[in-house]
Order: sequence, then C-alpha cells, then structure tokens
Amino acid sequence: MIPLSVPNISGKEWEYVKDCLDTGWISSAGSYVDKFEKEFASYLNVKDAVSLVNGTSALHLSLKIIGVKTNDYVIMPNVTFVASANSISYTGAEPILIDIDEKTWQMDLNILKEFLKNDCQINSSKELIHKETQRKISALMIVHVQGNICDMEELLSITREYNLPLVEDAAEALGAKYDNNFAGTLGDIGCYSFNGNKIMSTGGGGMIVSKNEEYIKNAKHLSTTAKTNPLTYFHDEVGYNYRLVNVLSAIGLAQLEQLDEFIKNKILISEFYRQNLQNIGDIRFQDSIDAVRSNEWLFTILTNQMQKLLEYLNSNGVMCRPFWIPMNQLPMYENCIYISNKDTSKKIHNSALSIPCSTDITKKQLEEVVSKIKYFFDSSSKSS
Repeated sequence: MIPLSVPNISGKEWEYVKDCLDTGWISSAGSYVDKFEKEFASYLNVKDAVSLVNGTSALHLSLKIIGVKTNDYVIMPNVTFVASANSISYTGAEPILIDIDEKTWQMDLNILKEFLKNDCQINSSKELIHKETQRKISALMIVHVQGNICDMEELLSITREYNLPLVEDAAEALGAKYDNNFAGTLGDIGCYSFNGNKIMSTGGGGMIVSKNEEYIKNAKHLSTTAKTNPLTYFHDEVGYNYRLVNVLSAIGLAQLEQLDEFIKNKILISEFYRQNLQNIGDIRFQDSIDAVRSNEWLFTILTNQMQKLLEYLNSNGVMCRPFWIPMNQLPMYENCIYISNKDTSKKIHNSALSIPCSTDITKKQLEEVVSKIKYFFDSSSKSS
C-alpha cells in the first residue's frame, strides 16, 4: 500500500533522541525544548515560540490568551479539521461558520464582509456584536487549508476595521508564504501542528508564535500549569499541562533541519500530479492566488467520481482519503450560525480526494498512483 502522508525520518532524529535517553532528559525539562523553540522562531523570523503537546492545545491556549470567553462567538471557516472548532468549544465560546471559496478552498472573504456589514455592529465599547443574538464576536480564526492561504492583506484589513483579533490556524501550512511572510506570522497569534501526517512531525506536537511578547509569556505560563515558581507548587490561575516533552522536541529539531527539503519535495510532488493528471477525466485542482506559495501539504484533487475513485484506489494499493466533513454537518456544530450563499463547502467535500504525497514518496510510486487513476477514468469512460 502506498501511504497517504507519513513522516520522513531521515535526519538526526535518532542521534538527538539517543542523547535524551542517554542523559535521562526525556520530559518537559531539557535542552531540546529550548533549542527547538529558538530554532523554530528563527526559521519563521519571529522573536519567540512556545512548544506544546499538539496543535489543538495551541489553538485552545491562543483563544484564551486573546480573551475569548464563555458565550462569545469566534468566526472560522466551515471546512477544516474538527480540532479548529473544538478548540473554540473548549473556551465555552461558539463558532460562526463561513463558507469557503470554490477555487482556493479558503474562507470566502466576500461572504465574511457581507456578514460583518449586515449582521454585526460595533458597540460603544468597540466590541463587535452579532445583532440578532447580541453576543460578542471576540476573534476570527483563519485556517490555511491544505497549506494554502487566502488574501491575507484583505483579511487583515477586515479584522482591523472590525477590531477582531486574528488567530492563524497554520497547522497544515508550516513553510507556506504570503508575500514572502510565513503563514502563522501575519495575525496576532499563529498555531502549528506536528502530527504524524504533517509536513514535519514529532509524532504529536504543536507550537505557538506571536510578535506580542505578552502573548508568548502567557502561553508559557498557562502551558506549564500556571506555576509561578519552578521550586514551589504555587499556581496563580487554572493552567494546563500542555508543554512538549524534551524527547519529542529532539525529533522536532531534527525535522526542522530538513523542513526546506520537505517543502521542496511537496512542491515537486504537486507539480508532478498537476502535469500528469491534467485533462484526465473531470479532475480539477486547488488554486492559489498570486501572492501565495503553498507548502502543498496534502495533495488533493476534485472529481465528481470521488467515492468510486476512493474505493478503487484503496482497494488497489493506493491509500487515499476524502476531505473533512464540513463543520455544519457534524452533530455538535449543526446548529451553529453558518453563513453561505450556495454551500460551496458541501460541493468541495463531495468531490475532494487526497492522494499519496509523503515527502519521501518515490518516482515509481508517483507513477503508479497516476497510472491507477488514469486506468480508473479510462475504464469508467468505456463502461458509460
């Protein structure tokens, strides 16, 4: 079976992990935690970073740090992995779901602008209020779906106009760029994931970055159970045991050293598929705007025969997966406010299929994937 997207362990992972084991420093204290954070911040051209147990914890802490509270609303795209919405729920707030753009699969900013203009107002305290419910909208979470990025210049203009803190869910977009700025560094706070299928992995892990020093200070404090003194057990608020351990930070450091090569490979994989699957059946691809360099994290095609192709490939040695179910179709979020004109989310979900794109996939494997997809469409056209 050709896997969908698996870790590429080809650097100094074994060396660094062995150092942790040899010295006994495997938990949340240890030199690799600091090294990983410093090198990660340096890579992204930001001052500091905070490593955490996963991307979900990064989102959760970020929302708390910028002031999201119980009964607030947080605006987010309708298509994303469920962790984005769950992190909002953890704070006691509720998502407002915005439909996506048909070409880029990112939040549709035209729909967002119409919603803010027609359905919201700014009160005397300069808070954004949803007119119908009179509830505060305390943040906007943008998700860089599949490593792509929306028009961030326009989005930042919108968030400034409506006084909305911007959280970037860059879990899928590490290394992607907008106008030569890294995804996750343009908003008030950025979040990353190092899950097993991400472009670099620690098995499980996450990171917060921000240019706001107070946000970073708060993230470090809250993620270490809000302990005020390392020698005592005094905690000054409800904190979380969210810090990444040293042994996983060691893996992260080794992975980070290879990140540019991983991104290069992902882009080459995307170019190969786009060149060889163009004009095959009804296959279409995700688009990016000119200012964006996607990291091409998880290569995904569109076809009206998605379900049949999914079953065929998985039965013939090629692992593939459908897109995430849109948030408004999940039972816990089906009653959330969903702003849409023609439910593009549903249309994309019904036709999107992710195909193998590990950073160490071979040319032979890529050719096999293409060959089987071509065979499927050839067979389908002959039988119709």
